[in-house]
Amino acid sequence: MPILKSIKWQLVIYLTGFAVFLTIQDRGTGFLAACALAVFLAVTIESCILYFKNKSLQVSLSSAITGLIIGYVLASDQEWWKFLAAAALAIFSKHLIIFKKKHIFNPAAFGIFFATVLFTAQTQWKGTYFWYLLLPAGFYFAYKLGKLKVIISYLVVALALFALQAAAQKAPLANIPGYLSYFYVFIMVVEPKTSPAKGVWQIIFGAGVAVLIFILTESGARFDVELFSLLIFNAAAGFMQRLAFNRGGKR
Repeated sequence: MPILKSIKWQLVIYLTGFAVFLTIQDRGTGFLAACALAVFLAVTIESCILYFKNKSLQVSLSSAITGLIIGYVLASDQEWWKFLAAAALAIFSKHLIIFKKKHIFNPAAFGIFFATVLFTAQTQWKGTYFWYLLLPAGFYFAYKLGKLKVIISYLVVALALFALQAAAQKAPLANIPGYLSYFYVFIMVVEPKTSPAKGVWQIIFGAGVAVLIFILTESGARFDVELFSLLIFNAAAGFMQRLAFNRGGKR
């Protein structure tokens, strides 16, 4: 089936199925309703923008994925308009903050981060520690997107930093994998258009995000350091790509 061959459709199906699983486990529909609301808002906003641009009605799978991510990350029990704010910020960033016809920032990360900063939205990162469900699917999506180097470099550096910290604090090393936000790592960091496409720059990107998260966490930052770090390296990714091109485009 053509749908099943599309990586975007696969991700939509996976995230929807995972949301249903979490809803059944929680025995409540609040989270699933929040995901549906976020998807509806993100798809509607982008459809309106695309209609304004192209004079034709279009439904973007990318906006559905953005909405699903917003539904997972934002706390489900807050005002509906905060989901609207996050979705609007996400979609407008995709169409307004661009370089060489490509958006710079991960839309969901941009929308969620600035919704928390500007509108005091709260995050929950639903299901992020279900590593046994996220890890195999995450490696599959990273492989299909050509982002394995991003994932591996992030995991190696993050685990090494937490291991050093645990050793210094004489904490059990077995607890280290529990420090990672697997939804963030496998679903958000690998967004294809806002991270380097090839080679050593993927390694620098993944490792850099991990290092910045660790530094900000240890310095006691009062904002979501994961989203902030991703946005910083999204901005740096364009520079990395230009530098790679100037060196011949082989790395």
